[in-house]
Parts: sequence; structure tokens; C-alpha cells
Amino acid sequence: MLFAAGLLLASTALTPVMALAAPPAAIVADAQAPQGKLPDAAAPLAYRLDLTIVPSKPRFSGHVEIDVNVKAETKSLYLHGRDLKVSKVVAMVGDKVISAKYTQVDDLGVARLDFAKAVPAGKITLVFDYDAPFTNDAAGLYRVQVGGDWYVWSQFESIDARAAFPSFDEPGFKTQFRVKITTEPGLLAVSNAPRDGEVTAGKLVTHIFYPTEKLPTYLMAFVVGPFVTAEGAVPANQFRNHPLPIRIIATKPNADKLKYALNETPAIVNHLESYFGQGFPYPKLDQIASPIMPGAMENAGADIYGDNILLLPEGASTTQKQEFGMVVAHELSHQWFGDYVTPAWWDDIWLNESFANWMGYRIGNEWRPELNIGVGAVEEGFDAMGSDALKVGRPIHQPITRNGDIDSAFDGITYGKGGQVVSMIAGYLGDERFKAGVRLHMSRHPHGNATSEDFFGALADAAQNPKVLDSMKSFVDQQGFPVIDFSHNGGWLVATQSRYARLGTTLPEQTWTIPLCIRRDADTGCFMLSDKQGNLGVDKPGAFMPNAGGTGYYRFNLTLADWDALLATGDKLSGAEGIATIDSLWGQFYAGKLPAAELIKAARIMVNNKDSNVAVSGGGNLSNLRSRGIIGEASLADYRRVMDSIYAPRLAALGFDPKANAYINDDPDTSKLRQSLVGIVAGDARDAAVRKQLLDAANAYLAGDDKALDQAYRGRALSVYVEEGGLPAAKAMLERALTASDETIRSAAMRSVTADAKPETATWIFGILSDKRLRNPDKTGLIAGLMGSNDTRDMAYDWLKANYDTFSTGAGIFSAGRIASLPGRYCSAAKADEVDQIMRPKVKAAGRGELSFDRMLEGMRTCNALKDAKSDELAQSLKAAQ
Repeated sequence: MLFAAGLLLASTALTPVMALAAPPAAIVADAQAPQGKLPDAAAPLAYRLDLTIVPSKPRFSGHVEIDVNVKAETKSLYLHGRDLKVSKVVAMVGDKVISAKYTQVDDLGVARLDFAKAVPAGKITLVFDYDAPFTNDAAGLYRVQVGGDWYVWSQFESIDARAAFPSFDEPGFKTQFRVKITTEPGLLAVSNAPRDGEVTAGKLVTHIFYPTEKLPTYLMAFVVGPFVTAEGAVPANQFRNHPLPIRIIATKPNADKLKYALNETPAIVNHLESYFGQGFPYPKLDQIASPIMPGAMENAGADIYGDNILLLPEGASTTQKQEFGMVVAHELSHQWFGDYVTPAWWDDIWLNESFANWMGYRIGNEWRPELNIGVGAVEEGFDAMGSDALKVGRPIHQPITRNGDIDSAFDGITYGKGGQVVSMIAGYLGDERFKAGVRLHMSRHPHGNATSEDFFGALADAAQNPKVLDSMKSFVDQQGFPVIDFSHNGGWLVATQSRYARLGTTLPEQTWTIPLCIRRDADTGCFMLSDKQGNLGVDKPGAFMPNAGGTGYYRFNLTLADWDALLATGDKLSGAEGIATIDSLWGQFYAGKLPAAELIKAARIMVNNKDSNVAVSGGGNLSNLRSRGIIGEASLADYRRVMDSIYAPRLAALGFDPKANAYINDDPDTSKLRQSLVGIVAGDARDAAVRKQLLDAANAYLAGDDKALDQAYRGRALSVYVEEGGLPAAKAMLERALTASDETIRSAAMRSVTADAKPETATWIFGILSDKRLRNPDKTGLIAGLMGSNDTRDMAYDWLKANYDTFSTGAGIFSAGRIASLPGRYCSAAKADEVDQIMRPKVKAAGRGELSFDRMLEGMRTCNALKDAKSDELAQSLKAAQ
């Protein structure tokens, strides 16, 4: 799974639906009910799922049979089921029928079966008849109306399969599934395995699917609706002696956006097969688009993506193509690492996601090197340090004992930090040795389950280097990360490690076993720093890069003279090394160890780096200081002047014309750089000339001239339109979003509604949140936008306090943490105390998102500490900057 945080994915005239029918029987509390893993009393052997899914109806129904091995005679069993209205349940023991009572015993879907008489040890079959509501978020079975038609998708990771069928909903249980889906004639029905035919069932049609390979419940998928498809195949190759059928599946208004994914998916599959050294592990591959999926999910043979990830229009921007390549490579790598070999329990999900994140960037880069996808891995890794530097948090690998903690494993620590740690170890070992370890791991657990220790063992056997495993475990099993101070002592270069902490935070000391690689000019030397201090050899004059290749998951600190020497080479650093340098520079500022003037100096140098990510990275960090209020209103004019003086000349050198395809012949990274520069110059610097270009283009575009505005600048131009036009423009933009026939237009328009929002905009938004055309992610995005504006933050917070319970009801894995973190734009310790007192009971009651909430509170407090210590210094540095 990959969670694309903050995406407002789009479609045509979308109407999510709330459950309309009667609720299931009341939850009956059971003090003996398991809070995490089910008791070792029974295990599923096989499932037969016969589901009736009619998208135009508010509920679905099912007849489910589960073959179960019972370990010892018992009168009751625990399993999973959430919000299911069970009308019948029996146990078949040979030819005997034993009736049973089904009771849901907690909010997260633990259920108990009580049998009329004890069932014996051995094989029995549990038989259920039930119905349940579709959900209105990407959790369980959900439905959405698109352009007048109803469609249904599933999203089961982590613990939402239980909302679709009674089950033993844990990753360690892998069994075969036989699936039938009954629906209306003319609709497409999709599941994990290929279709084996259909039969008429009265006025409906039953689609029959071949048996699956052994799968856990969370990797099952069901999709039903009047979809459009594009079909193709990945030709046979040395790893697979038959073509692999592929389909791209989308809602009808997206019929003209299937070509890119159909044409590009085969190359990504080929790269992955070459890496793993084996063919695609399932008999077909469906790539399915969903309008409200804010990310993507690796269901075996049936991946589901947000519309804006999978469906690219003609003239798609570099950033859109980068996201497509990285996410598709990520999800398809899971078909091996996650689906073919599955974690034994949720505490090992980090390995799935960390590995897939690394593979997404690696394979994406191999697929289209010109898109410069690989640097994004380094950015995401260092971004994770924002959470990893907090006192509240978790290591990558942590025990999970409660169902309510499972979702916390899907965060930036797992994806960003984990991916960077995998990259660091792979880089130190060498590509071939690391790949050999991965292949050995695959070969040892075909269609089975494995633990982190199993993976470590495979790496050890392939690499024959125990120090590397010590290093990986030190980063995987400990929260936090090291900062390495470099000093010159008696002609030697000395490295000293400590645990990184932000200003105002005191953390326990730790050490790591660090693969440390240093570059001087073209020469790179690598060391394994396992002690607190290490001698790195004879010192040499001149600049050195303390994180060669940018793959190390650590920050570094230098003397001011060494910082100046390194920054003097900043315009020539590679993309990854430039990102690593900027991250460490800013990390020392956040720790209170570097003067603010160095940040502005670095931004002026780095803006001339050829890599689009490095060139604007300093500006992005300065922008964050402004949005958090660390750069105050009194310094706003100086801030805008400095930002304009740094970034407008680079934009002028590139040239800027907002018309569609004006720079069609540019290389992709140049196009991305121009897009980023336009955002900074128009948004942060408020450059009047560039804003006028965007506003004129937006007016022409909204008047019907599609050629007036390239989609790369659409979001920024529409935001300028709303900023200049106020409430009337915001109303017009929301209507544009809700009636758009193109999902990319809808997304850009929806994001712009709260641009530079004022109180009258907030009042209006609170009044229209009941509009049935808005879906849950829309509402969350609108409230988040109001939280982001100084003028409406307090109003949005007051609204959230009053509405949190209903707003968070039914939130799935993608939404819960984001909702809990909405007040996090405050930069105030006093406000953190207030939010904690008022909101914590509400977050606890919702059952999901508590770790995100705790991180948000600490972030508010550390922001306050930085503001108190550095805001005056920042103001003086901006005023003095020329």
C-alpha cells in the first residue's frame, strides 16, 4: 500500500453514499475478547465467498463458507466481522449442523461465535448469511456515484476485510479463496483471480472466478460497476513462458485516459521480473482506478489506485509521470514482496512497505531515467526525520499488540525512513549481494509468510557480513536517528555520533552502527561507525561530502568553515547529495546550532543546482517557516523580497509562458523546475508580474480557452484566481470542481477553494459541508485548507471540536491520522495543551489516529521553542539579506 498524503483525487460528479439501512445488532462488550491477535484456537483452511454486489443498492449481501481447523473441542470461537447484519450462522461438522450465535464484541470488529453445543477438534465449516452497508470512505466495500452511475471498490488493508465478510482477518492466515460475485447484467465484476464464466441468477448474473493462490484476507479485492477497460499483455520472456494479461479499468468518464498506463505498465513489470529473477506471481494483472482512493493498494492481481495516480491525460506534467512510475512500481513490487511472501503479523508490515518504497523509486528510475524519480527517495527519507526526531514515536519495527495500533505502522517512518534504511544497506552491501538476499528470501517462502528475522537471515546468508545486519537492526529497532559531528583533530578527521534532537527537546542517548560514506571530489571512502567516536583517517584540505550519494539515514554537522566549503560546491552536487546537504544544514538550524543567515546563503547557491529538487529545497523550507508563523507578519515584506531575489532570476532565465505545451520540448526535470519556481515566485514571493500572467491565464481558461493554461500550472493559477477574487471566486471554484468532467481539473479546483481563505469563506464552507456531492476526502481537505490560513485557523479548530465525532466516524486507514492531526498548524505550546485536553478523548473514542495526534502535539511544542529562540534572528537575517 502507498498512502499519497493530502491528495484530493478526482472524478466526475461524485456522490459518496452514507449507509441508509438499519444498523447491525448492537455491539456487546466482552472483557475476554482479544485486543490483537486471535487466540490460537482455530485457523482457516479455505474460503468460499458468494457475494451479491449491486452498486445501485445501499447494501450488499453474502453467503460465506469458511473451512476451519479447530485445535480443541470448544463451545465458542473468536473471529472478525464489523457492522455485519448476520441472519444465519451454523457450523457443519461432517453431515451434522450445529447452530451458532454471532456477536460483535468491539468497535474494531472482533466477533464471537457461541455454538449450541461444543464443536469437536478437527475440520469444520462455518456458514454465514449476512448483509452490510457500503461505506463512504476507502475502507471495506465502498461505493461512489460517477456521472450518474454507481460503482463499487474494496480497500481491506489493514483490518477492513472484516467489514465485507466474516473472516479470520490477519495476515498470517493465507488460504485459497473461491469467489462468486452476483450483480446486474452488463456490469464488470473483478476479483483477484481470472473469471471462469458466468451464470444467470434470475434478473442478475453470477460471475465465477478461478480459485486464488493462497492469500490473506487483506489482499482480496472486489470491484463492480459499468467500468471501461483497455486490454493488453506483457509478452513472454525468460522468466515467464506465457504472456501476462493486463487491463486498465476506470469509470466511464475516464475512457480517454487509459492509454498511458496500458502502454507503460509492461515495462515496469519487466524491470521487476528481472530484479526478482522470476515471473509475475499471479495469472493476470488488473490496474484499477478509484476516485476516492488517496493512494494505492497491492491486492494480488488486482491493484487499485487513485484516479490521478493511474490515469494520465495527454500532456501530463513531469510530477504526474513521476508519481505514476513510482507508485505503480511500488505496488507491483508488492506482488512479490508482500503478496507472494506476506508478513506473519502486522509488526513486520514495515518490511513490506519499506522495501516496496525503495523499489518504487529504484524501478521507477530504471523505467524512465529522464524523469529523475530516484531523488524522490532521498527526499522522502529525510522528510521522515521530522517525525523521527520527536520524543513521541516508534521504531520502524515495533511490537503490535492491539488492533487500534495497526494503522500506526503505515506512516512516514515505515515508508520514508524504512526505504532510506533499505537503500543505505543495499548501497553498502552492493547491488548484487543485496539482490541475492532478496531472491533467497523469496525462494524460502513461496506463497507463504515470513518475519523480519527471516529476511535478516536471508541477507546474512547472501552477504556474509554480520556488521551489515547489526547496522540494519540498529536503525530498524531503535526510534530516532544519529547526527554525526565532523571535527579536525591532530591531522585526523574524526566522526562523533549522537542522537539528533530539535531545539527544546531532550532525548535519551543512543548509538547506531552506521554505514558512513564520505566523498572528496571523485574519491569515496566508506566506514562502519559502531562506536560513539571514530577516526576516519588522515585529514585532507578542501570540501568533503559527509553523506556520499545521499543514501545514509543520518544528519551531519560541520564547522562553519567546512559548511562554507561544502556549500560553495552546492550548485555542482548531485541531486541526492544536494538534498542530503540541505537537510543536514536545516537540521542544525532546527537544533539551534546554526545561524539563520546560513540558510539564506545556501538557498542562493543551491538555486543554481541543475537538479529541480535541490534548486528549490531551501525555498520550500523557508516557506514552511513562514506558514508556521516563525517568520512573522512584520517580516513578511522582507521575506517576499528575499524569495523573489533568489528564485525569480532563475525563473526568468528559464522563461515562463503559462500556455499549454509552451515548453513541450524541454527535458522533464527542467519542466518540473519551472513548475516549482512558478509556485514559489507567485505564491511566496507574490511577484506581481508572474501572478498577473497566471491570473490572465486562469481567466481565459475558465472562460473556455483550454490552451491558455498548461496543467502543470493549473493548481497555482486557480489559487491565484481565488486569492484575488475572494469568496465569489471560491464559490465558483467549488462548483467548477463538483461539475468537472476531468479528474485532474476537479482536484486542482478543489485544492484552490481555500487559498488565502478569509473568515467569510470559512463561514460559507461550514455551511456547505452537508452538500451530498462532497465526499469525505473533500471535506477533510477543505477543513485542512482553513487550518492552513492564519485568518481562519481558529474558526476551523472551533468547528472541528464541535464536529470531530461525526467527522471521524467511518474513517479508514487513509483518513484517521490526517483528521486527528488537523490542528497541527498551530505553533504554540499553550495551544497544544488546550488541544490535548479537549481533543484527546475524541481521538481515543474514534479508535484510530492517536499516534498521529501525539506527534502533532509535540510538533506544536517544538515549533514554539524554535519560534521563541529564532524568530528575531530570522527577521534580522531577512532584513539584512540583499
